[in-house]
Amino acid sequence: MQARIRETCNDNTDNLLSGIVEIDETYIGGKEHNKHKHKKVRAGRGVAGKQVVVGMRERGGRTRAKPIPSTDIPTLHKEIGCSVEYGATIYTDEHRSYQHLQSAYQHGTVTHSAGEYVGSNNIHTNSIESVWALLKRGLYGVWHHASTKHLHRYVNEVTFRLNNGPCKLPTNQRIESLISNAIGKRITYREVIA
Repeated sequence: MQARIRETCNDNTDNLLSGIVEIDETYIGGKEHNKHKHKKVRAGRGVAGKQVVVGMRERGGRTRAKPIPSTDIPTLHKEIGCSVEYGATIYTDEHRSYQHLQSAYQHGTVTHSAGEYVGSNNIHTNSIESVWALLKRGLYGVWHHASTKHLHRYVNEVTFRLNNGPCKLPTNQRIESLISNAIGKRITYREVIA
């Protein structure tokens, strides 16, 4: 039932993000030393064996996030092109795959590796990083585990909460937004367990 509720949180609108958009990626997956012996990747430290999630957040506006196969240039540029309005201002970290965005967007970067978290002209990615904090707190403290197959549904739930259910709204309005978003969405039991 929870998978079906999370499926209704999928916000597949065609409205592109605009204005100032912060973009960042995170990696979801357990620590190697906590895994069972047969599940260890043994591919070194860091991101080995983890799922990449890219996120985009308008300053003071909507959030989009989804799991992607990799952080290479074609993959990230495709996701950005499908989600962000041409000519918008984009703020990212210094990840190499975000290079060459200047042809389509106004692009500013913050250099985390140099200890910079807010650059000149208020360039930062703090808003999208707060989305990762919310997602990871949910994974660690509430859900405890999200398989790669269903990770997109957990990500959808977090972004839906941010986009449609701010705490300022009364509970009945938040429930109504979830119910209205459920129209036309269906997931079968076979899809959940297969």
